Amino acid sequence: MSRAGALDAGEHLRTEQATAAQPAGRGWAARIGRLGPVLIAAPVVLAIAVVSFIVTDSGEASTPQAAPTGPAATGSPAAGSPAASASAKPSQKPAKPGWVAVDPDEQKARTAAFFARKPKPVTGKPVRVPEFHATCTVSHHADDDPIVFPGLPGASHNHTFWGNKTVDSRTTAASLRAGATTCNPKQDRSGYWIPTLYQNGRVVDPDEITVYYGSRLKDPSKTQPFPYGLRMVEGDPKKKSDPNGNRFWCAGIGGEVGRSKDGVFPVCAPTAHIVRQITFPDCWDGKHLDSPDHQAHMSGALHTGACPRSHPVPIPSVSFVISYEALSAKTDGITLSSGNSFSMHADFFNGWDEEALAARVRNCLNQGVKCNAAGGF
Repeated sequence: MSRAGALDAGEHLRTEQATAAQPAGRGWAARIGRLGPVLIAAPVVLAIAVVSFIVTDSGEASTPQAAPTGPAATGSPAAGSPAASASAKPSQKPAKPGWVAVDPDEQKARTAAFFARKPKPVTGKPVRVPEFHATCTVSHHADDDPIVFPGLPGASHNHTFWGNKTVDSRTTAASLRAGATTCNPKQDRSGYWIPTLYQNGRVVDPDEITVYYGSRLKDPSKTQPFPYGLRMVEGDPKKKSDPNGNRFWCAGIGGEVGRSKDGVFPVCAPTAHIVRQITFPDCWDGKHLDSPDHQAHMSGALHTGACPRSHPVPIPSVSFVISYEALSAKTDGITLSSGNSFSMHADFFNGWDEEALAARVRNCLNQGVKCNAAGGF
């Protein structure tokens, strides 16, 4: 027996002898006196354990704050042993609800591989604007929104969809790969949607939608593709007014010639029609495919033309130009499924073929030139 063990045994023996020698009337008091610290400490230990469980379960901490120490208490190897010298990779905190994280190592590898690509030499005399586009037509309508209400069919106001034909409440990044598209080029299998537009209760579909991918940054050469499966929402479906108007305008010869009876919509010349443009942010936090409000992982550029530190990754600026050829001189009675015209908003779920997207970003945006739908100059 070690010296420490012998001392403990001796102390225990002396305590028992002293207890046996006490009068019978004092025996119970002595025992209760010795149990006092235990009775006091037990609730404290229990409280610490409960708090530790609650904190761990909420995702704010991944390990208890207090725990027994030493090899005997923890069951772990003593310091200096071969097992203890190899440090384990620390576990990351659980993702908070609504935040969809990307794998940081995979994203770092994708970024390095992208900028290692050699851009295609520019030929001819293309317009010096960093841009490429996809032209699309309406696919379908549904009371679904796989970004805001995933897995909940019928939970949303009605949406007008284009691009990937399979988009519904159950859509995932994986399911987008198998879907056909109403867009040109066919490598763009992304899902795009907006609230359905009505005039006097009748659905009015866009005749065509052009989705532009550009760069509004001072240095477009740093723009990189967004990761597959990125989703985002632009606009506010609860918005009731805007001092700048509802942002519908007249495109075509003659342009705007008046206003609707309520003053909200423009009245167009017979040779013009209603158009609405919606532009998404072009700076990404580099960490998440989505966020609880579907906007916090994205940000607009600073006034300097660069991305903020909070969202340092420049990505293509997605912009919908939505053409309503049927709406021209008569623009009274227009509403949206989400409310009045100020509630217009848009959703984007990236389903681009990675190689096709990377080629367009590298050849067109990074070199500051305008490309066609096929990605050519």
